[in-house]
Amino acid sequence: MARSKNELWEWIKALAIAVILAAAIRYFFFAPIVVDGDSMMPTLYNQDRMIVNKVGYMIGEPDRFDIVVFHATEDKDYIKRIIGLPGDEIEYKDDVLYINGKAYDEPYLEEYKVQYPDGPLTENFTLEEKTGHQKVPDGHLFVLGDNRRFSKDSRHIGMIPKEEVLGKTNVVYWPLQDLRKVK
Repeated sequence: MARSKNELWEWIKALAIAVILAAAIRYFFFAPIVVDGDSMMPTLYNQDRMIVNKVGYMIGEPDRFDIVVFHATEDKDYIKRIIGLPGDEIEYKDDVLYINGKAYDEPYLEEYKVQYPDGPLTENFTLEEKTGHQKVPDGHLFVLGDNRRFSKDSRHIGMIPKEEVLGKTNVVYWPLQDLRKVK
């Protein structure tokens, strides 16, 4: 009898440790997220399931073109691509991205540019026109969805404080047939 009580107690302890470890990993290191909507198409699709890496930005800084998850509202997280870092001047002209006066390629948009030959994928704008700031302020990021015609992003909600960023994401794990790393 004493042996079965000991064995039961060991199982309970092992299960408790496993639950605590899983919760800690999810809260501090990695978390799942479901893409909600079409704002990141063609890179990400509605209902894609991804892993958010929360550790990367604890030890490093966000990079331009990273795909990030951030708190957009109290109860809603968004997934978008970083376009502007602190100190950057942003401009779109004739469907070309200019950062600090230099043109940048956006290969992840090529598929959509072909689908929309009737006009630009991204309308002409400057950072100042959209946000009232000439440069991205310290501690903030300028983000856009890849589906530029149908994305609610920094052009509409303003720049994102870095502390609202949950982490970087670049792995789709579900649906299984779409398992891939995205750029």
